[in-house]
Amino acid sequence: MQAEQIAAYPFANAYQPPGRSGLRPAENSWAKSDRAVPAFDADRVFEAKFEIDSLAAFLKLSAAYWRRTGGMEFVAVESWKLAVAAVLELLVQLQQPTFDDRGALTDAVVRFSRTAASATETSFGNGRGNPVRRTGMVRSLFRPSDDSVVFPFFVPGNAMLAVELENLADMLGGLGTMAGERLKAQQLAGEIRRGIMEHAVYQHAKYGPVFVYETDGYGGQLVMDDANVPSLLSLPYLGFVPANHSVYLNTRRMVLSEDNPWYFSGKKLSGVGSPHTGFRRVWPMAVAVQALTSGRREDMVGAVRALAATTAGLGLMHESVDADDPAVFSRPWFAWCNGVFSEL
Repeated sequence: MQAEQIAAYPFANAYQPPGRSGLRPAENSWAKSDRAVPAFDADRVFEAKFEIDSLAAFLKLSAAYWRRTGGMEFVAVESWKLAVAAVLELLVQLQQPTFDDRGALTDAVVRFSRTAASATETSFGNGRGNPVRRTGMVRSLFRPSDDSVVFPFFVPGNAMLAVELENLADMLGGLGTMAGERLKAQQLAGEIRRGIMEHAVYQHAKYGPVFVYETDGYGGQLVMDDANVPSLLSLPYLGFVPANHSVYLNTRRMVLSEDNPWYFSGKKLSGVGSPHTGFRRVWPMAVAVQALTSGRREDMVGAVRALAATTAGLGLMHESVDADDPAVFSRPWFAWCNGVFSEL
């Protein structure tokens, strides 16, 4: 089902139920006035905020299923092949710079604009995002939080893509199929990794070399982290670097401090938050990821105890909680965070 949806329209961050499910499409009041290129069918696509991690997640699910089960039946399904080909072709297109060698605008490939009170709901540059130079990385318009990027090379999303493209290539090689796609995946993964190491490492005055959250190839760099996965904190969890990687360790120290503008320390909980939920809101997901990437069992035990005390009696993980008062929270049951919490 997911392969069918991606093959038909790979730019969405949320889809409608497929027609054969018998479920009626949900109404998205924003979608009626959203300006997206390519245009989308609101009966099939719920929202068209383009996020590169959505494509990485599709590849991750495919490779994880193959590794865990040895199953390969989905590889023979035409819609899966079409989806993989569509993803690879789109990623190549999104490596292109904003301006060509003559200074002319290149094809934006994807645009998204929305009239809203919050700047995080729409994209710069008439929907195409801020300008970029070619780095090997892939442009995104939005983050996994559904907030718009500042600089289009969203580094954690690119890191996740590099890992999952490598996994895709391993899977296709192991199955002895789709040789052209395997080679393209390997090449893309290498270019993205090199792009990150060459353009997304910043010499911090306090921490030394750290990974930045977003960049543009012009020298613009956003030094912060957001709770949503993929994040800088989650880089070992994603498989991009080992937990003892020197640049990651520097980045981790920065992320888990007040030098990260979205890190909050409170009476009841401390951890990374997100512009998506505003100030002084810690995301339990980030607390769980902090423990999962520490390599220490005592940190996992501590995270379980701390998070269990923030459910406001509901026994479930929230999207965010007030750092001083966990009775103030967003989303009583955040399935994504509950899934990450279960890995502790």
